[in-house]
Amino acid sequence: MRLGVLDVGSNTVHLLVVDAHPGARPLPAHSHKAELRLAQLLDDSGAIGPEGIDKLIGVIHGALQAAEDKGAEEVLPFATSAVREATNADDVLARVQEETGVELQVLTGAEEARLTFLAARRWFGWSAGKLLVLDIGGGSLEIAYGMDEEPDAAVSLPLGAGRLTAGWLPGDPPEPEDIRALRRHVRAQIARPVGEFTRFGAPDPVVATSKTFKQLARLAGAARSADGLYAQRELKRESLEAWVPRLAGMTVVQRAELPGFPRDGRGLLAGALVAEGAMDLFGVETLEVCPWALREGVILRKLDHMSVE
Repeated sequence: MRLGVLDVGSNTVHLLVVDAHPGARPLPAHSHKAELRLAQLLDDSGAIGPEGIDKLIGVIHGALQAAEDKGAEEVLPFATSAVREATNADDVLARVQEETGVELQVLTGAEEARLTFLAARRWFGWSAGKLLVLDIGGGSLEIAYGMDEEPDAAVSLPLGAGRLTAGWLPGDPPEPEDIRALRRHVRAQIARPVGEFTRFGAPDPVVATSKTFKQLARLAGAARSADGLYAQRELKRESLEAWVPRLAGMTVVQRAELPGFPRDGRGLLAGALVAEGAMDLFGVETLEVCPWALREGVILRKLDHMSVE
């Protein structure tokens, strides 16, 4: 069957259409993205204003039309941190359902981490052993660890690249003191759960998902997207540490001109600081980039439920 998964994130609304069957690997058929930056549409009270809600509804209408055009039998809609943390989340969800018919499932941060971990586990298989999975989104950083398909530990931290850029790095290029303050903040946040994870022992591979890690790996010389899903992509901490000061001195326009950045380099520096902090504090020298992430985890969980019905 052809399934669509509609991801209302902090930066973009992304529809992924796949051909999927229980027991089989989901095959991507179509991708439809719209930049919305919901996290930046919050007012002083933390609410998504009327203009932001109207934009969200319009983007969802467009995604639903794309899903219909591509023959999706069902669309699995979910929202992450921007909607989850909005003070008027219930009103937003009600408006969306009333005007589009879509009942957005708002995932908790821990659910995001668990579903992303499921996707990474299925991609790498049981032989990969103990996985530590890192995912940097627009609004949050998810960390999960475990041997099985359900992680032993999973946390979500408010360290998304878009959130941090908007809140901590107003300059273009950012001021050095702002970068230092953000670096301290990021590392203090990540350090809190490190002890919980390290008590389980050292992971076998460390795996990263998300656009931010893919972009950073590309900067460090990893294979291009055009080389396909199965090209192995790694990111070494040594390479990342060399890139952070270079990114700090660049404007948004200059970052957008780097390899692998067709449109926007706004969140790259903040994302690099989060990635560097996570790799340093968890003692990671090299991580492997996984092409599957949260959206694939949602699809896999749906297929699992279908197979037992």
